[in-house]
Amino acid sequence: MGSYCFRLNGADLEAHPAGILWWPSRRLLAVADLHLEKASAYALHGVFLPPYDSAATIIRLATVCAALNPARVVAMGDSFHDDEAEGRLDPGVADVLTGVVQQCEWIWLAGNHDPLPPAALEGLVREEWREGPLVFRHEPNAREPGEVAGHLHPKIRISRRGQSVGARCFVTDGSQLVMPAFGALTGGLSARDPDVRRLFRSRAFALMLGPEKVHPVKL
Repeated sequence: MGSYCFRLNGADLEAHPAGILWWPSRRLLAVADLHLEKASAYALHGVFLPPYDSAATIIRLATVCAALNPARVVAMGDSFHDDEAEGRLDPGVADVLTGVVQQCEWIWLAGNHDPLPPAALEGLVREEWREGPLVFRHEPNAREPGEVAGHLHPKIRISRRGQSVGARCFVTDGSQLVMPAFGALTGGLSARDPDVRRLFRSRAFALMLGPEKVHPVKL
């Protein structure tokens, strides 16, 4: 379904329009920055947003997992917006998440928002995950080929037919990769921002998420 195939440090990968990374030969799915219960965290501080972000995010994730049937999922940090977020999940939504996690081997990577990922949910908790030529971690460090990271929530804006269009994106130079945020209620940093561009030693490009297709964009 409109995925973009590319190579990262020798691994053949697919960027999917849903915003997940798929490694077909390993049946590995990577997803970054779910930020579950962000709306309820804001509400605790008097900022009221529609409280449906967790349900929307988890249902999208469940749909992708059902379609691809991964053997392993790497959730790349900031899966929960804060340390108490798991306890604020609606029980029905929590049950859906539990069911998804139980379908395969699940790796929770520590993020800056959730340095201690959920104790009640199944899965392994790690600072990073190494597999073949790739290393998955939350925050990019720009020092290691094959790094797949999240944290920055990259977005890209282009002009098309006289209109400005923006969307989440992957950013890669074939050696390193920054993932888009998957959560329904997440902001973003321009892929052209110096804090993104400095991570890449060679010329990087964006993979812009469309409704049904991923589009490569020069930076």
